[in-house]
Amino acid sequence: MKVGFIGLGIMGSPMAGHLIDGGHEAFLTSRSGVPQELLDKDAKACDTARAVAEAADVIMTMVPDTPDVEKVLFGEDGVAEGLSAGKLVIDMSSIGPIETKDFAARINELGCDYLDAPVSGGEVGAKAGSLTIMIGGPDAAFARAKPLFDLMGKNITLVGGNGSGQTTKVANQIIVALNIEAVSEALLFASKAGADPAKVREALMGGFASSKILEVHGERMIKRTFNPGFRIELHQKDLNLALQGAKALGVSLPNTATAQELFNSCRAHGGAGWDHSAMVRALEMMADHEVA
Repeated sequence: MKVGFIGLGIMGSPMAGHLIDGGHEAFLTSRSGVPQELLDKDAKACDTARAVAEAADVIMTMVPDTPDVEKVLFGEDGVAEGLSAGKLVIDMSSIGPIETKDFAARINELGCDYLDAPVSGGEVGAKAGSLTIMIGGPDAAFARAKPLFDLMGKNITLVGGNGSGQTTKVANQIIVALNIEAVSEALLFASKAGADPAKVREALMGGFASSKILEVHGERMIKRTFNPGFRIELHQKDLNLALQGAKALGVSLPNTATAQELFNSCRAHGGAGWDHSAMVRALEMMADHEVA
């Protein structure tokens, strides 16, 4: 296929690379420019999102937040200006479900299909091509895009209509945040009590407490490797979506709110760009003790 990809950051660049490696012709653009490693694979750099949409049959976006998606799609020289009937737009960013439904309707009015397909798995999953992809949209559009998703992910699910993918991603981010908080508390408790947190983690990995968060982020907490795979400021954005949606639905999410406050504490100490596993630092400051 002729595939366009807009947004080539920590996640987007390896995702686009898998599409190229899969034999697809790629048309790329990003605020930070197109990485040389993708150009070396014969990807074509475009100056604008409009140019990407004009050249490609399937256009994917992977940008930070709802306003960024709106600008890329409907701003000056945006995707919408380059679309023609029959093309497919796939937003793989993590944004608001309500806005997603509006974006889908506006793209549909141009005679094109729209899928919301946010991902989970972080930088590791993006590089490995093992992302979980949660999709909202029509069956036919999903079938068309499935070969592309297969190159980027392993757990690929069409959840329902447009907006369902983003709703699932918000639910995912609630679970991830609360698991990070639980692992942080457990390792901090063990370390403060005098146990070796690395050995505690090793023991727990063989029991019912085992989880991907304990495996990956628990190791980050112990080794102090907080360079971002997924930045705290981005997880804050996702939890804001959860809390705003909960308010609209009349649902209480008390532990999600607590996790957000811990992220807020990290951010107040200069940690907006830390990996979200660094939530442990907020708890460490309160305990005056570092997991190590």
